[in-house]
Amino acid sequence: MTKDAKCEDYLCNCLYFTSNKLNRIINRMAEEEFLKTGLSPSHAFALMTINSEAGLSQNELSKILGIKPSTTSRFIDKLESKRLVRRKVKGKVSYLYPTSKGEKLQEEIQTCWKNLHYRYSKILGEKEGSELTATVYKAADELENKFND
Repeated sequence: MTKDAKCEDYLCNCLYFTSNKLNRIINRMAEEEFLKTGLSPSHAFALMTINSEAGLSQNELSKILGIKPSTTSRFIDKLESKRLVRRKVKGKVSYLYPTSKGEKLQEEIQTCWKNLHYRYSKILGEKEGSELTATVYKAADELENKFND
């Protein structure tokens, strides 16, 4: 970096830095929205998925969420402790089902996602927010596929 180059300019061209900056900001917004549910945004997304696909395995949930099975297991432990989800073990596979309490939270979770979408769309613009989401998803998917080869 030259003496005249601004650190900010250098960092603005770094995917690692910019994606982490975006993640911190959007995560803070999401946590504010989901505070009323008593769940983190990640736990809420896991519950929402289980509510919509009752009976899916922990492995399937890991793939949907794009996280390691050990992380999924901790998520499920947390959701079970809150009596939102129950496991049914058949052999070595755990299948996940929402409890009635977990199902009742679905509408509030969906409202939180809509509120989060509204908040960042209000700042970025509806079209721009959707395009950014699609671009980031595509990039993450491509990097994941190539990185894991």
